[in-house]
Amino acid sequence: MDHSDDDKMFELQAFLPYRLAVVTDAVSQSVADLYRDRFDLTRAEWRILAGLGDKPDMTGKELSSYTTLDKMQVSRAVARLEANGHVSRKENSKDRRNKILRLSEAGEALLAQIIPLAKEREAFLLSALSEDEQKAYSQMNQKIYHQAQKLLTSDQGE
Repeated sequence: MDHSDDDKMFELQAFLPYRLAVVTDAVSQSVADLYRDRFDLTRAEWRILAGLGDKPDMTGKELSSYTTLDKMQVSRAVARLEANGHVSRKENSKDRRNKILRLSEAGEALLAQIIPLAKEREAFLLSALSEDEQKAYSQMNQKIYHQAQKLLTSDQGE
C-alpha cells in the first residue's frame, strides 16, 4: 500500500509525546552516564539526592511527588542511599509511620561533588540554544506542562 506524506494518518516521529520522550531519554541518559559511571548512582538515587539537597526533610511520599518517581523507586533508592550512608531517617512527629528523610553529611558531600558536573552537562546541552531560545524553550515547556496537567485533572474527574 503506497501512501504519500499527505495521506499519512499518523507519524510516530512527528507525535509530540514521542518527540518529548526521545529528547528526555537522550538528555537523561547523557546525565545518567555521569552519576552512574563516576558515583555508582542510579537515576532514582540521583533524583533523591538532588531532591533532598533542594528541599530537605521530606517523607518518601513527598519525595515521590517531588522527583516524579514512583513509590517503589523511591523506596529502593532510599534504602540503598541509607545503606551507603548518604541518607538518614528520623521520626516524623506528625505521623510516626512516615519517616522524614534527610541527606547525611556524606550525602551532602556527594551531592556537592555531582552538582558542578551536572551543571556543566546542562550548560553544554543548553549551549545549542541562544539565550532567547533558552527562555522561549523554558516558557514553551511550562505551557505544555500546564496543558498536560489540565488533561490529567479533567481525566481524574471522569
